[in-house]
Amino acid sequence: MKITELLDLKGIELGVKVNSKAEAIDKLVDLMVATGKISDRAAYKKGILAREALTSTGIGEGIAIPHAQVEAVKKAGLAAMTVPDGVDYESLDGQPAKLFFMIAAPADGGNTHLQALAKLSALLMDEDFREKLMNARTPDEFLHEIDLKEAQKDAEDAAEAAKPAQGGYRILAVTACPTGIAHTYMAAENLTKAGDALGFPLKAETNGSEGIKNALTAEEIKNADGIIVAADKKVEMARFDGKPLLSVPVTEGIRHPEDLIKKIENGQAPIYHADASESDSASSSEGVGRGFYKHLMNGVSHMLPFVVAGGILIAISFLVDTHGAGSTFGTGTPAAAWFNAVGNVAFGMMLPVLSGFIAMSIADRPGLAVGFVGGLMAKSGMTFADPTAAKVAATPGFLGALLYGFVAGWIVLLLKKAFKGLPKSLEGIKPILLYPLLGVFLMGLFASAINPFMGIINGGLSTFLKNLGNYGIILGVVAGGMMSIDMGGPFNKAAYVTATGLLADGNYTLMAAVMAGGMVPPLAIALSTTFFKNKWTEEERNAGLVNYVMGLSFITEGAIPFAANDPAHVIPSCVVGSALAGGLSVAFHCTLRAPHGGIFVIATIGNWPMYLISILLGAIVGCLILSFWKKAPATK
Repeated sequence: MKITELLDLKGIELGVKVNSKAEAIDKLVDLMVATGKISDRAAYKKGILAREALTSTGIGEGIAIPHAQVEAVKKAGLAAMTVPDGVDYESLDGQPAKLFFMIAAPADGGNTHLQALAKLSALLMDEDFREKLMNARTPDEFLHEIDLKEAQKDAEDAAEAAKPAQGGYRILAVTACPTGIAHTYMAAENLTKAGDALGFPLKAETNGSEGIKNALTAEEIKNADGIIVAADKKVEMARFDGKPLLSVPVTEGIRHPEDLIKKIENGQAPIYHADASESDSASSSEGVGRGFYKHLMNGVSHMLPFVVAGGILIAISFLVDTHGAGSTFGTGTPAAAWFNAVGNVAFGMMLPVLSGFIAMSIADRPGLAVGFVGGLMAKSGMTFADPTAAKVAATPGFLGALLYGFVAGWIVLLLKKAFKGLPKSLEGIKPILLYPLLGVFLMGLFASAINPFMGIINGGLSTFLKNLGNYGIILGVVAGGMMSIDMGGPFNKAAYVTATGLLADGNYTLMAAVMAGGMVPPLAIALSTTFFKNKWTEEERNAGLVNYVMGLSFITEGAIPFAANDPAHVIPSCVVGSALAGGLSVAFHCTLRAPHGGIFVIATIGNWPMYLISILLGAIVGCLILSFWKKAPATK
């Protein structure tokens, strides 16, 4: 697929004047929508803003390439514009952005278009080419310049492919960004060019949306002077054991490729040791806090599908059961019993999966088995005195699984260091025998010794929460408000994960407060755009309608595009509304057995009429604060 096949004349505008990054994004989104390749403008823009939240796509040299790969894209496409006066796009070099390409990639649209997008990213590294695009007078001329440059690039690539295979590379690189659409290939292109210019042949492996391309071989790694990993997501690192290695953000590969290459050749790169796993690099480049959060989120992200699926299936068991089932409610009919059993099987995987994937994030694959065992022991509560856990009063539960996940990872790291000196002939038995056997044994010793204490802590916490009475309202206010502070970020996740963990221990009150708080932001914005139309643009009013569905579905992120455009007014208003909804939910003794689903799991909600009132009051208060506080948009 050619680059120009992704561009439509309707999606190109030259000589544009915009005053801010937000205006630039809005203009590009409008151009993309005009091409007919977007099914949902608000959802597509949400994807664009989510990518910008990771790091600015203003890569420097006057270029910005905002992009998103989401369900709202019907067909892959590009939109482009030039801004001769430039605009502050928070670019990595601090300079104004003048040349914009916005990428729309379908979530499941194959890989053909990705090859064209990768090529475009590489072409934009040519200063002369950028200048020609900026000087184009019409969209047709703009397309013509791209056609010429692409043909030239294809000819160069063909000539390069016809050359004899490279005898060896002095330096190797791996590039990767979270979406794998643009930055991945730009970094690879710049590093390769810089290597050629400095006389150090360089090969770059790309970890893009279409998978790994130009993969590094074991022989190349063995013979290379050093490795550059320019990546913002996890890549396979064990293969680089013992090699000088620089690990930097992907943007460094774009902006400072020469500096990275010189550091390798000047011997300034530290030796990478795979046995130290990623915890060593995390402590130096990420900090302890970020490393802890990364490991925790790896466990949580793998755990949530089990919790959501299991919780909703259990919820269905109550929905299809007869209300006269009494103490057997949820299993009183064959259908209810089946849903309840399957749901509990899925739900029962929550703790081992959480613990296992925390350990895997710390110690790579050898940590997985040890972490799973730790999670299962947290679930059972077994001790030395009671191996069958027949008389255990309270199990370690969620808190135990969290602790054992980290401990399992550290145990495997220690084993890796302990067996580092084994002969190479015994390397094969370490991952299949030594690590799992000794790791599980040590995990068993640790968990059996700690389980009684963790059980006391977990049991005490559960009792404390059950006996809070009116003081529990404060907890509901705090947890509900946290759902709106960053709408999917660390505060939001902390509240949700805590409530989910308590749900596994039979506490359903906080889960109700958290979901109520998470439903409020989209609903508050939807109400405001409906009843206070003068405070919103026509585009925002149309997008606001979607938030009714997102709010009722407990998709807090529906509020993100509005919060990104006006955080000073939107976020505080939503926090107040969410806190009110969370507090009222606890005050009315509402409970929730399913960790997701919004209004669609109402059958699992205890005291559902007052729960709906809590959410409605929170949304109304948030709407009123926002609507009276927010300034009306400037008229054109």
